[in-house]
Amino acid sequence: MRAMNAPADFIDIDASTPLLAGLSPRKFMRRYWQKQPLLIRQAWPGVQPPISRAEMFKLAERDGVESRLIVHKAVKASGKASGKASGKASGKQAAQASSWSLQHGPFASRRAMPAFTQQAWTLLVQGLDLHVPAARAMLERFRFVPDARLDDLMISYATEGGGVGPHFDSYDVFLLQVSGKRRWRIGPLKDDRLEPDVPLKILSHFEPEQEWVLEPGDMLYLPPRWAHDGVAEGGECMTCSIGFRTPGAHELVRDLMVRLADSEDLEGMGKLYMDPAQTATGQPGAIPPALLTFAQKAIDKVMRDPHALQAVLGEWVSEPKVNVWFESGEPLDGRPAVVLDAKTKLVYDERCVYCNGESWRVGGKDARHLRQLADQRRLDARAMGQVSDDLLELLCQWAEDGWLHPAA
Repeated sequence: MRAMNAPADFIDIDASTPLLAGLSPRKFMRRYWQKQPLLIRQAWPGVQPPISRAEMFKLAERDGVESRLIVHKAVKASGKASGKASGKASGKQAAQASSWSLQHGPFASRRAMPAFTQQAWTLLVQGLDLHVPAARAMLERFRFVPDARLDDLMISYATEGGGVGPHFDSYDVFLLQVSGKRRWRIGPLKDDRLEPDVPLKILSHFEPEQEWVLEPGDMLYLPPRWAHDGVAEGGECMTCSIGFRTPGAHELVRDLMVRLADSEDLEGMGKLYMDPAQTATGQPGAIPPALLTFAQKAIDKVMRDPHALQAVLGEWVSEPKVNVWFESGEPLDGRPAVVLDAKTKLVYDERCVYCNGESWRVGGKDARHLRQLADQRRLDARAMGQVSDDLLELLCQWAEDGWLHPAA
């Protein structure tokens, strides 16, 4: 088939926006992305939580929803604070003067969580965009970053003093305050040692350099490996974290090599190792150099094929998380407008489209329509009227699998 046409823009990446402190997405990416933090006052004026407190707690009771409960309690510190006239304990002593507990959901009921009057506890719900349309809609505002980098939208509810402790993340994150107030302290990561015997990855030596209180509509962008600590202040609060994964080289090599070994492209590589010139050896424990050469040539052959690596990368990027599953649907009735399911990951390159860990080679008008579906996450009735019978058959299968649905 013919190769896919070049992708078309559907987001105005040159338009300034309050979401990025008056910068355009292009300028934000050039000046701040993976370079330095940015505090944005009133990034989203009038923002509302994508889910109510009661609905969030109900969601945390469901199977298939990743949730965590973190409780921070002050305990009597042993020994005396050393050193400073202010009487403040050292960082180590302050850490010893508190305890942390972590529970994973699903939770049996609201009664399984602390009372609202209890301070310093936090409920986190991961992947809110997979379950709540308003959270999925919130993500749309951040799609100036490739979907291949998107992790999810997490929401945090905290009572007064609640937080998860000083820590750092290995991914980019936008921290959007949607209700209440949260005090953030941040600083470049200088010491990544963690507190021992704590169920959370809490930094032992956190050195903040900047501090702000965020109110509803305010947002903080942090690049990977910036230490930060957020604490609810003045009562309860809710914060949405829009995270973008940054895969490490080890993770990529490990996962992509496994996929390469299982790919159809290797089915033709059935050549066996042959060594008719092998002589008798008095060193049977030594690996024959010819076997190493054979292995090296096999790997080189795969790596010389750019399409093989490209294909497994696309499948890997679009693979849903292990706790994600789809409910079966019905085939499309005619050619209605369609929308992707919130759980569906659809990406593309110049040759193929990749959906939920699978790949298809496409070209021509069908490639354009699938690219539009990936970018806009919907196809209107006019576009559906132009798709080929082959593509319609594929979309019907996706509808039966629950990957897309007729538009409301």
